[in-house]
Amino acid sequence: MTSSVPLRVLLADDHAIVRKGIREFLEEDGEVTVVAEASGGAEAVRLAGEYRPAVVVLDVQMPGVNGIEATRQIKAAYPEIRVLILTAYDEDPYVFALLRAGADGYVLKNSDPDDLVRAVKTVASGGKVLAPDIAAKVVAQITSGKPAAAAKQVEPLSERELEVLRLAAHGLTNKAIAAELGVSDRTVQGHLASIYGKLAVASRTEAVTKALKLGWLVLDDA
Repeated sequence: MTSSVPLRVLLADDHAIVRKGIREFLEEDGEVTVVAEASGGAEAVRLAGEYRPAVVVLDVQMPGVNGIEATRQIKAAYPEIRVLILTAYDEDPYVFALLRAGADGYVLKNSDPDDLVRAVKTVASGGKVLAPDIAAKVVAQITSGKPAAAAKQVEPLSERELEVLRLAAHGLTNKAIAAELGVSDRTVQGHLASIYGKLAVASRTEAVTKALKLGWLVLDDA
C-alpha cells in the first residue's frame, strides 16, 4: 500500500462509539481512509454498492440484516469487495457461518489496533486473516475431518433450535421469538447463528427453505 492512494474502507457496526474508535485506529495509519459508516447490515450492503470500498469492516450482530447475511449479499453483488469481520463473538456457529458466507477475514474486537490495521491491509491485497483463536477452531475442524463430513451431511437441529426456526418461519422478529420462548434477544441470535452454521445458510429464508426440504419443518409449521 502507498499513502498516495489511500485504502478505502467502509465500517459497519451498530454502536457509534465503536465505529468512532475503529475509524481513529485505522486512519491514524495514514494509508487508510474510512469513506462511509453503516449502523446496520442493510445499510452496509447499500453503502458498499454506493462507495465500492476496498474493504468492508463488518460486525456480526446488527439490527435487521445481520453480519452473516450482509456478508453474503456483499460478496454476491460485489465480489471484488473484501469483507473483514470485526466482532466480539468467537462462538463456532458465527465463525463457520461467516466463513461460508464468504468473509475474507475474522478478527476479534480485543485485538491490538496495529493487528486490525494489518488485517485490513492483508485482506485488501487478497490475503486471508484469522485471529489466532479463530484459526485454532478452523484447524481443529479440519484435523477432525468434520468439514468434509459437513459437506455431505447436515447436523441435526436441537429441539430449541427447531422452535426458533418455526417461529422465524412465521415471520416473528428476534424480540418476538425471545418473548414467546422466555429468553433473551441474544439467546435467540445465538440459536439463529447455530442454525445458519448447521444448515450452511446465511439467512432465515434459506434456513426455512432447507429445513422444509429436509423434512424438519412442514408447510403447516412454516
